[in-house]
Amino acid sequence: MLKLVSASVLSLFCCTAIGQPCAQQKGEMRYCEPNTDSEIIKIDYEGFSLWLDCQQHGAIKFQYNAQHDAGSFPRAKKFSLDPQVPAQCQQTTTNAYGHHYDRGHLVPANHLDASAAAIKATNNMTNILPQAANMNRGAWLVTEEITECYRDIAELLVVGGVIWGNHPEDDFFVKSHGVKTPDAFWKVIVRGSGQNEQAIAWIVPNSKNATRDKIDDYLVTIQEIEALTGEKIPVAPYVKETKPNTSWIIPIGCNKG
Repeated sequence: MLKLVSASVLSLFCCTAIGQPCAQQKGEMRYCEPNTDSEIIKIDYEGFSLWLDCQQHGAIKFQYNAQHDAGSFPRAKKFSLDPQVPAQCQQTTTNAYGHHYDRGHLVPANHLDASAAAIKATNNMTNILPQAANMNRGAWLVTEEITECYRDIAELLVVGGVIWGNHPEDDFFVKSHGVKTPDAFWKVIVRGSGQNEQAIAWIVPNSKNATRDKIDDYLVTIQEIEALTGEKIPVAPYVKETKPNTSWIIPIGCNKG
């Protein structure tokens, strides 16, 4: 069951949507104040939520609870436009991107395989953006595998989003799909509560260089994500300041399927 909620401009989300890049120094990307002339709509699918920036024709944020793996519904073979979402707020086609970019999932299908409706919804183009193939199958995949394994230990809160930037040189899909190519994607995974609350966060560049072995290079604090995006992640203050030295280890014997 999909629920569509219209909203006026929300400063809470607009920063993720349209923050503009400032000068780069030593490879570090900095972002200026966002333009606020954007309409944000929230979509509640079964099992996950998306926030879409209609100006960008794509998502800026996603959120879901990853629960114990108790399902095995197969991933849909086809991608779909969502007929309940205004055309101006999503991409224009389901076609493959090309240029060594995948139709990359924000919320992965495998994490919602307990419900036929939910796993099908993950293949809506509202949940898809151009992701460099090496990144989608590399560092970003590692974040999904960590979620897949640790959800069997305890329920997880997963919050993530998109850093659009402004680099026309890699915006290959504006004419074909109506969408620009994001500069990066961020993700936070939260587990436990109270004194046992833990979290891990990454900002993964949308680059062919973002391979599996680089995942620890993209670790950040939640504070850094909040400062960059304007988001407020619902964790304790001490958790926001903590950054592990390495990504959470995938347990031996974990079934990542």
